[in-house]
Amino acid sequence: MNKSISASVSSERIQQICCLTKVIPVLAVEHIEDSIPLGQALVDGGLKVLEVTLRTKNALSVICEMSKIDGAFVGVGTLLSEKDVQEAVEAGAQFGVSPGITSSIISACEKEGLPLLAGISTISEGMQMLERGYKTLKFFPAEVSGGVNALKAIEGPLPEIRFCPTGGVNHNNAGKYLLQKNVVCVGGSWMAPKELIEKKEWAIIQSMAETASQMGYK
Repeated sequence: MNKSISASVSSERIQQICCLTKVIPVLAVEHIEDSIPLGQALVDGGLKVLEVTLRTKNALSVICEMSKIDGAFVGVGTLLSEKDVQEAVEAGAQFGVSPGITSSIISACEKEGLPLLAGISTISEGMQMLERGYKTLKFFPAEVSGGVNALKAIEGPLPEIRFCPTGGVNHNNAGKYLLQKNVVCVGGSWMAPKELIEKKEWAIIQSMAETASQMGYK
C-alpha cells in the first residue's frame, strides 16, 4: 500500500497537530522505563502532543512506548537523515520535526507518509518551504534568530506561514510568542527538565504541564 503523502497534505496534518496544543514538550529521555509515566504526566497535564528528540540512545524505544498512551500524539525530533525518518516511522512516530531543511529529509518524510514540522530561521528558507507547499513550520533556534521581533518581520512578506517557535522558549517568554498572529504553538522543555525526570517527579511535571497547557488562552 502506498503510504506517501504530498507536501500540502503533510503541511495540513502538521497544522492540525499543532492546533491541538499551545505548547509541545521537547523531550530527551534517557531511560525506557520513564517513557510511560513521563508521557502520562504530560498528557494528564493537558499536553498531549509530545516531541521525543533523537538525542538519547533509547529515543526510538521511548517513542514506541509513549505511543501506547491513550490520547498522546508522539512525534520524533532532531531528524537529520533519511535513516532517521525510516526508523521513526517504524517506531510509531506520528509526526517528525527537523532543526533545518534538506531536500532528502523532506522527500523521505513525504515518501514515508510522516507529516513534517521543518525548521527554518530565515525568509529565504520560508520562501523555499512555501514554494514546496509547506505552510506550518518550526522557527529555530527562535531566541538567537531574533525571537518575537523576527516573527513580526517575517509575517509581513510571508503572512501564509504559521510557526512553532522552539529554541530558547521558556515559561518566561512563551506567552509573548503565543500572542503573535503567525504563531500556532511553541516548543520547549521547561515543564519536563532533565533533573525532574531523573528524580521521577511525575506529579511536579504534571503540575508544570497543567500551567503550560493554559498558556495562550484567555
